[in-house]
Amino acid sequence: MQSFRLLSCLDIKNGNLAKSVKFINTKEIGDPVAAAVKYCAEGIDELALYDINASYEKRGIMIDVVRKVAEVTTVPFSVGGGVASVADGKLIGDAGAYKINVNSAAVKRPELINELAAGFGSARTVLSMDVLETKKSPEIPSGFEIVIDGGRTRTGIDALVWAKDGESRGAGEIVINSIDADGTKQGFHIGLTRTFSEAVKIPTVASGGGGTPEHVYDAFTDGGADAVLISSMLHYGDYSIGEVKAYLIKRGLPMKS
Repeated sequence: MQSFRLLSCLDIKNGNLAKSVKFINTKEIGDPVAAAVKYCAEGIDELALYDINASYEKRGIMIDVVRKVAEVTTVPFSVGGGVASVADGKLIGDAGAYKINVNSAAVKRPELINELAAGFGSARTVLSMDVLETKKSPEIPSGFEIVIDGGRTRTGIDALVWAKDGESRGAGEIVINSIDADGTKQGFHIGLTRTFSEAVKIPTVASGGGGTPEHVYDAFTDGGADAVLISSMLHYGDYSIGEVKAYLIKRGLPMKS
């Protein structure tokens, strides 16, 4: 039987834990290392660290933060932001991360996914995508567009086409972050999540909009996600990971032990 995974996202800006709403009004709200310690103690399955400005500012990886998190974490974690080469992937791995997370750099040079999958294996290669719902068109038939550079640059690329391409290039997991739902705590974009989970064979991670345990349940059931990534509901103390997992188990979902 499939077991579901719960991830916590640690968006990082200037070395600090950060949170935005729909990718704007970003606030620095705490210490990512302290958050990693707390969430590991509460039973999170994985962590995902994103340097949200690295691509836009055209700079390298926040390797000092990665090393600090690796010293305290007890679960696998991925790192994204500023990853543009196999050498970057090795730097992240050597610092203690298990998964290598690519987004904007892979859109600009899709061969990066092939190279990372060949160098580290598909299980360690994650394709993240920031997705904006838009009007369906011949160029974007799914109605979902890829946006890069931390939500600043619309690409005109159909997100569903890109997801399938990433899968064919060797990505072992896809994180689907809804810009429309990001930080709202009003629920995941279930239509977006379901569209992608049905279109690819590799695991999909729903991201953006989680505000209650019910929202997480819906992403797993109605959305078909293999994993769900939550942040605001944890960062602001609305729920603990234990409370979220207890709710999901009570409703019959087998969670990763």
